[in-house]
Amino acid sequence: MSDRRVIPSALAASTLTTSEGFDYKPIAIEPDVKVLKIGGQSMMDRGRSAIYPVLDELVQCKDKHKIMLMAGGGTRARHVYSMASELEMPTGVLAKLGGYVAMQNARMLQMLLAKHGGIYILPDDFEKLPLYFRLGCIPIASGMPPFEYWEKPSALGRIPRHRTDAGVYLTAEVLGASRVIFVKDEDGLYTDDPKKDPNAKHIPRISAQELIEKDLPDVVVERVVLEYVTRAKHCKELQIINGLKPGMLTRALAGEPVGSIIYKG
Repeated sequence: MSDRRVIPSALAASTLTTSEGFDYKPIAIEPDVKVLKIGGQSMMDRGRSAIYPVLDELVQCKDKHKIMLMAGGGTRARHVYSMASELEMPTGVLAKLGGYVAMQNARMLQMLLAKHGGIYILPDDFEKLPLYFRLGCIPIASGMPPFEYWEKPSALGRIPRHRTDAGVYLTAEVLGASRVIFVKDEDGLYTDDPKKDPNAKHIPRISAQELIEKDLPDVVVERVVLEYVTRAKHCKELQIINGLKPGMLTRALAGEPVGSIIYKG
């Protein structure tokens, strides 16, 4: 008599802790979606003067593109991280607290875009995205990945490695988008922070692996995202643009190589 508890499958006898794996080609769920991140400190914290023109431009483009908008945390998240660190909170608690700020920013963006189809979504609403796009909505979410208390321990310090840049990138990768666009207040990637170093040079295009090897003192996106790009199946490019310059968002949505592009080499 056969053992009915055995379910035939390629991994039935695997411990899942070996180096064995499958070369797979994941489906692209929504490959035409343009995933955008509105920077927290770089854009949201600047208030009306920065946000209104960007959203006006986005509304002008919404009928040409499927757009998913995600929000960063910004200065308030940094303040929370500082306070929680002083109180000796573990990394998972910092991740949980920092997520509230990005959530607040996403809710504000939703209110501003409500009359244009802006709809706020939680992680549990992810599978509803195809319906929202079909209805012409602009789904808006927090960029913070929902690891929360289960955030991985950091190699140095206790600041979560997976913050809003990581959450935005992982969303684009799952959806099958080929590129994710980060809307910030700089023209892209530089050899150092241009706000602090006036001699920093702009880098228009570079591979993620080369950028990791350069180990620059400051990079425009979370370093963990660069690691993920080197292993990407779908989202093989990061594009960083200056949202304070009119027209940059429209050009990026159209596929123009404005700003800086970090790609899978």
